[in-house]
Amino acid sequence: MVRCVMASGERPLNEVNFLTVAEVAAVMRVSKMTVYRLVHSGEMPAIRVGRSFRVPEQAVHDYLRDSYVETA
Repeated sequence: MVRCVMASGERPLNEVNFLTVAEVAAVMRVSKMTVYRLVHSGEMPAIRVGRSFRVPEQAVHDYLRDSYVETA
């Protein structure tokens, strides 16, 4: 029996929405290559499905929130 133990605050995998690289690029208004760079550098978590990547939707929101810069 395999058991999945999640840290507090994490949602079960069946409740996670995954986005394609193209969808992430559209949300962030960047190129797909930029998204691939973020994934390969480890700045944005992703899972590999076959030959493509899927990014948890919350990871995109977290990345954008953490990258927010206030101007004076």
